[in-house]
Amino acid sequence: MQTIDRESLRLKMRSADDLTVVEVLPKKSYDKFHIPGAINVPVGSDDFAERIQAAANKDDEVVVYCQNTECDASPRAAEKMEKLGFTKVFDYEAGKDDWRDAGLPVEPH
Repeated sequence: MQTIDRESLRLKMRSADDLTVVEVLPKKSYDKFHIPGAINVPVGSDDFAERIQAAANKDDEVVVYCQNTECDASPRAAEKMEKLGFTKVFDYEAGKDDWRDAGLPVEPH
C-alpha cells in the first residue's frame, strides 16, 4: 500500500482512466458527503471482498479513503485488497474531511 496526498489524488482523478476511488466508510457516512465520483464499499461489510472485486480491476489504480487521519478504515481496506491481489492500492490518509476542508467539491452539493 502506498499513501497519496490530496493534490496527487486531485491530479490523478483528472488524468487516469483506470482509477477507482472508494470510500470505505458505512453508507450513512458516504451519503452525508463524499469525493465526487467515489463509490462506496464499506470495509466493515461482510461482503467487502466480493464487492471490491466487482467494483475495481485488480491491476488498475484504486484509491481508498475514510474520514480523516484518525480513522483506520482505509488502511484496513487497503490491506484486505492487497491480500486479494490488488497491485496498485493507494490510501488517501487525510480522508474526506481534508478534501472538503480544502474547499474541493463534494457530493451531494
